[in-house]
Amino acid sequence: MKNLLVTGYRAHELGIYNNKHRGIPYIRQSITNRLIPLIEDGLEWVITPGQYGVDLWAIEAAISLKEHYPHLKCSIITAFSHQEEQWNEEKQHYYRELIRQVDYYGAVSKEKYIGSWQFIARDELLFRKTEGILLVYDEDAGEASPKYFKQRAFKKQANEQYDVYTIGSEEIQFLADEAHSNSEVFYE
Repeated sequence: MKNLLVTGYRAHELGIYNNKHRGIPYIRQSITNRLIPLIEDGLEWVITPGQYGVDLWAIEAAISLKEHYPHLKCSIITAFSHQEEQWNEEKQHYYRELIRQVDYYGAVSKEKYIGSWQFIARDELLFRKTEGILLVYDEDAGEASPKYFKQRAFKKQANEQYDVYTIGSEEIQFLADEAHSNSEVFYE
């Protein structure tokens, strides 16, 4: 696999409203842990739709991995132009900083938001350009935006060669618990 789509929950779906939330490093680390073996097997591109949440934390993970895997590239492909304009100033600054660090940034539609067709066109492109997906999604947490990516990924997997990897809450919680238990031992 050369190109991997990475996506999942939007930050607000996880109750995260800024980049200071203590859960973000564990989500980012779980993505990193999953990316490393794929990179070592030949992964070249990490591609996200660039929504505020898992998409951008995945970009951060990919950027940090470039130090050890300089051949790795990352991309944000949005549905429409200037998607961040409706975000608060802190989120806009964070997003624009990440855009400066990616290897490719583009919007499927050069217009600002017009309609849902822009998301459909983006998703079509993302699935056409990738051989697999890493999806941060937890069935037990209830329905949320990643369910559409999950449905599409499994449909594509059933019809052709397409790898589907998921990260659930247990995996992220394990990292948090492990970090917490290590810090308790450190401070005893």
